[in-house]
Amino acid sequence: MRLTLHTDYALRVLVHVGLRNGDLVTITEIADRYGISKNHLTKVVHQLGRIGYLETVRGKYGGVRLLRPPEQISLGEFIRETEDDFALVRCMRCGVQDECRLNGNCIAHNALSAGLNAFFAELNRYTLADMLETQRRAEAAE
Repeated sequence: MRLTLHTDYALRVLVHVGLRNGDLVTITEIADRYGISKNHLTKVVHQLGRIGYLETVRGKYGGVRLLRPPEQISLGEFIRETEDDFALVRCMRCGVQDECRLNGNCIAHNALSAGLNAFFAELNRYTLADMLETQRRAEAAE
């Protein structure tokens, strides 16, 4: 399994904004910090605002800030909301399972589904607050 650049950038946005403790952060600031295209980042920030992770403030002194406390942002839930496809094989896609010639005789579908569920269960043990604490410690050590 591989996460998209969109989710990678979305995580970077949350970490950067989370480290600012409620201060407004501009897309330009985030783009400059991580070397990401402002146009691409604008799409990421728009989605994060739409799904309830960021508050967006328009205008000359606008920017973005976290809408929820970092302790309430589970990594597993976040990744499920930012990624659009977790079908590890074709038969895991909606409506495609009926097309599988091994249907009923193959444990791969069940095993891969169980593995994916275990993956998200592990990610759900961590929150954005955990990521922020790790980042703060790393920055203090520099």
